Amino acid sequence: MAEPVLVYESGVTRDGGLRAVLEFLGHPVSVANTVEELQEVLASAPRDLLTVIVPGDQAEDRQQELVELIRNRAPGLLPIVLFRTPSEEQPPVVLSFPREWPLVQLPLNQGQLSQALEQVRGGARRPATAGDGRSRPSHLFRSLIGGSEAIQRIRSEIQQAGPTDANVLILGESGTGKEVVARNIHYYSKRRDKPFVPVNCGAIPRDLLESELFGHEKGAFTGALTAREGRFALASGGTLFLDEIGEMPMEMQVKLLRVLEERTYERVGGNRTYHADVRIVAATNRNLEEMVREGKFREDLFYRLEVFPIYLPPLRERIEDLPLLIAQLNERLEHEKQCSVQLSPEAVSALSRYSWPGNVRELANLMERLAIQYPHGLVQVQDLPEKYRMGAAFETPPPQVTEELLAEPDGSMAPAVTGTAVPQIPPGGLDLKSYISEMEKTLIRQALEESGGVVAHAAKLLGLRRTTLAEKMRKYGLSR
Repeated sequence: MAEPVLVYESGVTRDGGLRAVLEFLGHPVSVANTVEELQEVLASAPRDLLTVIVPGDQAEDRQQELVELIRNRAPGLLPIVLFRTPSEEQPPVVLSFPREWPLVQLPLNQGQLSQALEQVRGGARRPATAGDGRSRPSHLFRSLIGGSEAIQRIRSEIQQAGPTDANVLILGESGTGKEVVARNIHYYSKRRDKPFVPVNCGAIPRDLLESELFGHEKGAFTGALTAREGRFALASGGTLFLDEIGEMPMEMQVKLLRVLEERTYERVGGNRTYHADVRIVAATNRNLEEMVREGKFREDLFYRLEVFPIYLPPLRERIEDLPLLIAQLNERLEHEKQCSVQLSPEAVSALSRYSWPGNVRELANLMERLAIQYPHGLVQVQDLPEKYRMGAAFETPPPQVTEELLAEPDGSMAPAVTGTAVPQIPPGGLDLKSYISEMEKTLIRQALEESGGVVAHAAKLLGLRRTTLAEKMRKYGLSR
């Protein structure tokens, strides 16, 4: 079962679907209806409490009260803010919560909530510490795991782009590790000692995005009770990471372009000009060139951002990195949750045939799931969730096996299948596992002999993939 979650049920968190979704995802849910109840629950909360979900439609002073309460009672907790999409009837609400708190927008989207829970669990926005308070090794977030040609190219491009101040555009499917690359670029830059500030342009409503980026003055709009700095100010001297840049509305694209060209901006509701001393790294899983042709993305902004493009291939295109990724994820699990899991060669082979639509993020989720189910154990193919073993080769002997092929090494006869007959168990019984292994070895030997030792041809005779046959040969100690 997943870690417990605490919900402060007030305002937008009074959503009938929230508790149902959390429980569907396996999280035990505790509820507090008042600030006093929240204080009591936090005081006695279990050590593995994952997060507290708070409403984003509270008054600004009440938001500050929640921030102080949570920081005092549970300083290591990273809360999630739930807020409703603005409309004509419901104007945008000012969010005074700390900017590192993940946001989830209503109507509730299970994928967005799951992503926020992953950010909290994985520590993407926490201080880099292990579960026991020790500093997490920095290579766990800086390293790009893999020895494939694609990963070597990306490392080289990071080292080229890092020391410069050029804008970088990171392209790739969701879950390929675009933020990891962005953090690498920041780490290798002269700005590494200054802030790295990530912004998910797709998670912030368009009515709030300008205020989030540039800040606002007191009284700029309804609910703006105090002046507030934006992400450009927070990232001053450092790197501003604009994730999902393809989701940015056109009116904001114009304002961002002006900042990139003039290096200045104004807060919402103000006329004072501020200098933007930031380096921009943007990322998207969308085809911006196609969006430009369709008139959905400004061409001039696209060329401003694409000074140095970096393409991240999906996991299925660098599947040779899978064993190294599994080893690195095991190391992270050991550091953060004091648990890990081993995969058999057959299980790794089955995973290498999977298409991985969720890429490395999906692999990380699978490894954590397996570590919970089989802590410090060995996972076989049959232990994998069904969709991950769909490509596994569960080969069966051909329907006709002659007595000659079933001869044991010492010349005695193993129980044989003649024609389509069902094999008979001898009077004294048999060791089924050894019997099947010997049958498999005998068939592999014959296929290798008939193919002149060419593994690819032998695999074709046996109806196997070449890699599967090579693994079986290693298992049985057979050579060409």
